[in-house]
Amino acid sequence: MTPHSFRARWQPTRRIAALAVAAGLVAAALPAAHAQAQPQLDTPLRIVVGYAPGGATDRVARIVGDKLAARLGVPVVVDNKPGAGGRLAAQQVKATPPNQNVLMLANPAVMIVAPLVFKDNNYDPERDFVPVSHVSDYDFALAVSPTLPVRELSHLLAWMRANPTQANVGVPATGSLPHFFALMVGEKANVQTQVIGYRGSAPLINDLLGGQVPVAVDTADGMLPQHDAGKLRILALSGEQRSPFAPKIPTFKEAGLDLAASGWNTFFAPASMPKDKVERLAVAIRAVMQDPETTQRFKDSQMTPVVSSQAQTVAMLKAYRAQWAPVVQKSGYQP
Repeated sequence: MTPHSFRARWQPTRRIAALAVAAGLVAAALPAAHAQAQPQLDTPLRIVVGYAPGGATDRVARIVGDKLAARLGVPVVVDNKPGAGGRLAAQQVKATPPNQNVLMLANPAVMIVAPLVFKDNNYDPERDFVPVSHVSDYDFALAVSPTLPVRELSHLLAWMRANPTQANVGVPATGSLPHFFALMVGEKANVQTQVIGYRGSAPLINDLLGGQVPVAVDTADGMLPQHDAGKLRILALSGEQRSPFAPKIPTFKEAGLDLAASGWNTFFAPASMPKDKVERLAVAIRAVMQDPETTQRFKDSQMTPVVSSQAQTVAMLKAYRAQWAPVVQKSGYQP
C-alpha cells in the first residue's frame, strides 16, 4: 500500500473524529448556555403581603415561601405591609426597581375590587403588575361570637333585624372581599349592617372571641380551627357546595340565602421585573405547588391548593374580573 493510498483511506476517519469532538464540545456547552439563559436570583426574594401576620394570605405566603427558598437557592422573606386593605402594599410593590426580587401575594380585594371603588387607588392592576401564579382558592365564612345566643343563619338575621344598633359585622380589612361579601349578605337578607374593618384576620378573630364584635365575615380557613375548638360558631360558608374541611356547616344557599362566592390568592410581579425572571418564578412556584408536602400543608391549614401555569393564571383573572366587576359596580359601594 502506498503512502498516498494510506492517507486517502484514513482522512475520512480523521474527519469523523473531528466532527465527533466538535459535537462533544457543542453538547458540553449546551448546559452552560442553558444555565446562562436562566435569570439568576443572587439576592433574597421578598414576598410582600398587604395584611398582618396570621391571616390566610400570610399563611399561603409562608407555606410557598418555605419551599421556594430551597428551589431557588436564595432566602425568601415574607414582608407584611398592612394598611388600606392591602392597597398600601400594592402601591409600594408597584414602585419596585427592576433589579429587586419582589413578588406580591394578593387577593381579589386588592386586584379586582379596590381599583373599582377607590378613586385614589394609585395603581392599575393590569398595567402595573404581571400575574405570576394562582396558588389557592377559599370560601368565606360568617361566624358569630360565643356570647351571641344564635345557632342558625335565620336566627342571626332575625336578631340583627331586631337589634339594628348592635348589628355590627367585622371584616379583616375595609374594602376587602369579605367586606363586600358582608354587604351582599345584608342586601340579600334585607338587613342594615354596620361593617367594621380591621387590620387583618388575627385582630378580627380576637375581638370576635372576646365579644367586642358580635358577627364576622372572613376567609373560612382562618375561622374553622376556632369553630372546631368550640370558640366561635360558623353559621354558613359561601361555596357552591359544602366544604370538604367542614361538611357539617351549610352553604348560604342551604341556609336560606341565595349567595355563593369564592376568593383566591395569586402571586404578582411588578411590571418592572424582567420577563425572563417572571417566567422563572412562575415555573418555580408551579413546581412548589405540585409538591405533595406543600399540598398537605395547605390541607392541614384547611386551604385549597391550586396548581396553575402563568397562562392559566392570566385566564383565571380575566374571567374573575368579568364576573365580579359588574357586581361591584352595581352595588354602588363607596369607601
